[in-house]
Amino acid sequence: MSDAATCRKELELEIPAEEVSKSTEKVAKEFAKVARVPGFRPGKAPISLIKRRFAEEIKSEVLQNLVPETVEKAVSEQKLSPISQPQVDKLEFNEGQPVKFRAIFDVLPEFTLANYKHLEIEMPEMTITDEDVNKALAEMQQRAAAFAPVEGRAVQDDDFVQVKLHGTPEGPGEPVQAESVLCHVGAEETMEPFNENLRGASVGDHKKFDVNYPADYPDAKLAGKLFHYEVDVLGIKTKKLPDLNDEFAKDVSDATSLEELKTKIREGLEHERDHRQKALQREKIIGELVKLHDFPVPQSLVEHQMDVRLERVVRSLAQQGVDPRAVNVDWVSLRHRQEDRAKDDVKAELVIDRIATEEKIDVTDEELNHELEHMAGHSGESAEAIHARLTKQGALDRMKAKLRSDKTIDWLAQNANVKTVAAASAK
Repeated sequence: MSDAATCRKELELEIPAEEVSKSTEKVAKEFAKVARVPGFRPGKAPISLIKRRFAEEIKSEVLQNLVPETVEKAVSEQKLSPISQPQVDKLEFNEGQPVKFRAIFDVLPEFTLANYKHLEIEMPEMTITDEDVNKALAEMQQRAAAFAPVEGRAVQDDDFVQVKLHGTPEGPGEPVQAESVLCHVGAEETMEPFNENLRGASVGDHKKFDVNYPADYPDAKLAGKLFHYEVDVLGIKTKKLPDLNDEFAKDVSDATSLEELKTKIREGLEHERDHRQKALQREKIIGELVKLHDFPVPQSLVEHQMDVRLERVVRSLAQQGVDPRAVNVDWVSLRHRQEDRAKDDVKAELVIDRIATEEKIDVTDEELNHELEHMAGHSGESAEAIHARLTKQGALDRMKAKLRSDKTIDWLAQNANVKTVAAASAK
């Protein structure tokens, strides 16, 4: 028996013949009132004829009335909590006999909570250094750079070459074309064939060359493909960086001096660091909870979680402007590869829910309103409108459950034994 099977309940159920007959009579009478039978006025056909003529429809209606009711009663008597829609099979329905069938559904696993109050986790040091601030400042300087045209010489490393290009893929795929685009020659991020063919070129040159993109190339349209390029050199430019002084600070931000800009950069980096730290701490706490608890999880919840994970991949592609249908991905195998992670997700969710109950952690109206206001600040809708929409969609309870889960993880983090280690050796 698989782990998931131990969360699966199978009930052999029976509906007494008398109850079936009673329901059949009642349904047949309902049919008789509205059925149109040739040779009889509406509602006047004999009940025996109605039963023969509409046997299948009557049987279906009787089952729809009695089966869910019987399942519900059995579940309640045995104090079970189904978490999936009961599937009915092995149905036997013979006139004058009891109806027999099997109902199969998932239930929540039973498990004992391990010692969760003082989880041991290691966190890497995440100190913001002067070097980090200077690096961010240098990036701002790069973004504020101006391009100056170069004349009277050929392309050198670190030049920005203005090119018109047309790329045709070998085999299926969309061509790549641009009337004017800057190519940074000699840069690490530039594909080597561009560096080789443009280095030493002059304005007016026409170049033909192939580029073989690696399978992990960030642009899905190019990844793993061979492209034949035709490139015209339109111009050569160099990047002129602005001086780092108070004027620069005023141009690129609302700071009034370079020192103030550095302070703002440090604050921004610390804010990002806090976010990263919280996300990593959350990940480690969930990992620790999963490691401490060994119990089977219901397959229906795992399947749902696999779908959720797959939706995230699709959404992420769509946000990058990539059509998920156009990507060469084996979605069935990608979904299957999510299974182990989905099992851990479900296990963590069940453990966190139990800890929340144990520690009486709940979401207050004030916390819910605060979250709605936060969402309103990002979406332009009012908090009231979001509340109404989520209620209508039946998503408010899901949101409360997520807030309760987050609050429980925060509580676990506050009670954990956190050891800070050098970034490289953190587990």
